[in-house]
Amino acid sequence: MDRRSMMRLTSAATITGGLVAGAAGTAHATRRADRQFTLHGRRTGANIPDVLTVGVPYFVRYELTDAEGRAVGTENAHCMPVTVGTDGSFVMATLVLALADGMITASTAFQRPLPAVTELPVDSRRWTHEFAVTGGTGSYDGAEGSVSIEHLTRDEDTLTITLTDGTE
Repeated sequence: MDRRSMMRLTSAATITGGLVAGAAGTAHATRRADRQFTLHGRRTGANIPDVLTVGVPYFVRYELTDAEGRAVGTENAHCMPVTVGTDGSFVMATLVLALADGMITASTAFQRPLPAVTELPVDSRRWTHEFAVTGGTGSYDGAEGSVSIEHLTRDEDTLTITLTDGTE
């Protein structure tokens, strides 16, 4: 084989290898980006005070079910009001999703759209906020992504978990 034929063969192998590697990388990225699931929560516990006070923490606990209604774990949110105003409070929160196949942790800061007094059991406002995933264990080891929580009522919510880089 002459030098020119060797270069063509090497170039063709490099291009083919690059296309295969590129396609595999794209498929892998798509698989990671597509890892999204939705859970539903029903409140089973909370210690939300009648009046939110700066620096006084509270927690909320939900039992989680999947789309078929099967129990899959719990959601525990620990919240700390940073500022409190007449139209709500600015809250820092951490979230732990203890699921059957591992745990996901997340955190956020959000404006809570409630009066600075008690959370009403009826006619509560629907609102949404997003947590940044900070890690995980088990099937979620090294998890990254987000958890979006839509509070449908005072006692029910819907979580959309989107996991990206670092998960399979």
